[in-house]
Amino acid sequence: MRPIIRWALAFVAMVSGVLVPAGASAAPAPAGRFDQQALFNPHQETGYACFRIPAVVRSTHGTLLAFAEGRRDNCGDTGDIDLVLKRSTDGGTTWSPLQVVNPGGGDTHGNPVPIVDSQTGRIVLITTYNKGRDDDKACDVPCPRTPHAQYSDDDGRTWSAPVDISAQAKLPEWDSWYASGPVHGIQLTKGRHAGRLVFGVNAERSDGTNSVENYAALIYSDDHGRSWHVGAVDSYPHPVGGTYAQKPSEVSVVELPDGTIYAGGREQGGTDVGNRDYALSRDGGETFSKRFATIPDLVTPMVQGSLLRLQRPGGDRILFASPSDTDRRRWMMTRSSYDDGRTWEDAEQGTRITNDWSGYSDLVQLSGPLQRDAEIGLMYEGGAVDARDEIRFARFDENYLGWRRSAGPATPDVAQPGGVAHVLGGASVTPGVSGGALTLDGVDDFVRVPYSPAQLPGSDDFTFTTWFSYGASKDPQALLWLGGMNSAPQVWLRGEPASHRLIAMMTTAAGSKSVTTTQAYDDQQWHRLALERTGGQLKIRVDGVLAASGPDSPGSVSQTVAYQLQLGERLDGANHFKGSLDDVRFYRRALQEPELTAVGQDRPEGPGPVVQLPFDRVH
Repeated sequence: MRPIIRWALAFVAMVSGVLVPAGASAAPAPAGRFDQQALFNPHQETGYACFRIPAVVRSTHGTLLAFAEGRRDNCGDTGDIDLVLKRSTDGGTTWSPLQVVNPGGGDTHGNPVPIVDSQTGRIVLITTYNKGRDDDKACDVPCPRTPHAQYSDDDGRTWSAPVDISAQAKLPEWDSWYASGPVHGIQLTKGRHAGRLVFGVNAERSDGTNSVENYAALIYSDDHGRSWHVGAVDSYPHPVGGTYAQKPSEVSVVELPDGTIYAGGREQGGTDVGNRDYALSRDGGETFSKRFATIPDLVTPMVQGSLLRLQRPGGDRILFASPSDTDRRRWMMTRSSYDDGRTWEDAEQGTRITNDWSGYSDLVQLSGPLQRDAEIGLMYEGGAVDARDEIRFARFDENYLGWRRSAGPATPDVAQPGGVAHVLGGASVTPGVSGGALTLDGVDDFVRVPYSPAQLPGSDDFTFTTWFSYGASKDPQALLWLGGMNSAPQVWLRGEPASHRLIAMMTTAAGSKSVTTTQAYDDQQWHRLALERTGGQLKIRVDGVLAASGPDSPGSVSQTVAYQLQLGERLDGANHFKGSLDDVRFYRRALQEPELTAVGQDRPEGPGPVVQLPFDRVH
């Protein structure tokens, strides 16, 4: 669909409530059913400036209960916030009027975690409170945040009075921060803990003035929500003004087929590579058998994400929903794991739900456990202008998602035995300097190199080399993009024919530095290019001649973000290269001039490349 038509239909849906298709997928539109509607929109509801933080469950009677924070003053996190609800008894086609489940009364009542008890039919709702503010600033440290529980025994029509469960579900030292979910909790179905209710929290401890330690934890109940216990706890110090490896937060949980709990978290700015992390509990949530570790190749911005293990005959599938851009909250996507969360689909294999801005989400299975092709609901923050414009509810089936999609055509990475790089968009092999070369069309062709820890240059020297030939387009064209985007650590190299230059930029925590050549080398002839970081300098060499140099930016170019290495386009899909590349190599060291000459003759000395793409074939 053309963007203007897509936008128009989305606007019609917003004002009328009619179900319409979402934005285009990253891959060709799959078969299957899909529709979506605006569920919570401040322009359609009285008394609210913003709706955020979705959570959704399906009751034992098949009723959908969609929760959100109704923010009365603005979109800030600390104002007058109610917990609100809409119900659907027809699978999400129509919804009840908005219902206030837990009024803030001037304070913040948020972070909804609904849990369905399949044994009793009761719906338990966990929320977290703090005193409201008028200035929209963050909660002071220490921040007395308190968890509360309430329940409904009539499918969400009425609710009990909230009860403070701080003495049961919070440790005394968690004085700087506490947050339930936000996302649905689960009931265990396997082993001796079957029937147990479980949800995730994150918390922080202060030194009286500053937050100094982060905790990710599981909370559980063995008596259908009447009492609660702090179970598995994983903690990470984060010294004031210093760096820290991890800070898992906003925990979502699923039960694996053997009863193991998989806890997935948002990684909140640690130096470990990746914006998602996970831990495992094999004793029903009482302890972690595997501590939280980042997932470097699951690309997301820093944002909450949601998990759902599908219950249906035939095969095991866990869904993960989150925005899929590296650094910005946009491009809501569902991705699958078929091996209990050990590996995940990448951004080409997943299904993009919208091209709009997007944020927090929750997933719910709409179909029963006996239906072979599951139907799924996705409740997510989205908008054409801002991810906080509205909360949407999308419905689709597994046919829409597809099954076990290919990561795309591949070309051998001879630096790693058995390794490949993925060639996307239809780029083709043509004659090169020696053997084949890869020719990209400047429209949608690019190369994604799968993540390997061997690639990470960190704060050390590196060298990128390639033969390149281009000149049919005057648009900016990316040859290399490594790391993240915006202010995240990164290195990139781009041809800018209209400005008669090549430009390379490096960004670290210390800032950004760039170097430029005085010509673009866009004569459609082959040129040998090398980009080096060496001895505190960033250098571009073309055909063995130093063409640009200047100081680098000190520090690591491969921390914090979901690290990516791409050729031929920017990470956001812009700056497509129109031309040919041959013999791409990446070294985690600086090569001296004699070695650079030897690279083209396959006679370099010292440690070899960590990426080497001859581009002789694509299969």
